[in-house]
Amino acid sequence: VQLQAFGGGLVQAGGSLRLSCAASRRTFSSLHMAWFRQAPGKEREFVAAVIKSGERTYYVDSVKGRFTISRDNAKNTTYLQMNSLKPEDTAVYYCAANSYLATRYDNRWSWDYWGKGTLVTVSS
Repeated sequence: VQLQAFGGGLVQAGGSLRLSCAASRRTFSSLHMAWFRQAPGKEREFVAAVIKSGERTYYVDSVKGRFTISRDNAKNTTYLQMNSLKPEDTAVYYCAANSYLATRYDNRWSWDYWGKGTLVTVSS
């Protein structure tokens, strides 16, 4: 499975960005998808996940109410809509995929496939 994330950029605090992650696999609908992020000098942290059907989503507390993860199985793409961005959201954002959803879905080691990151910079 090859994943490619894009859509990052520079935005002012309070602004919005939408990240996209395109998957190469035709059976995209059989994959659970997630977004993680890594700020300079920090560990990679879980941001959001969506199950393969799209019916259930999970978020880290710090982005609840501001970020929305979604997917379009017809386009083999998952999205992360980020609103009300804060400087502390600045990080490289990575998409991840796996065919099963681990109990510890918020752990980076629970995801088998990763894309290259896309940088999001939020200025104050």
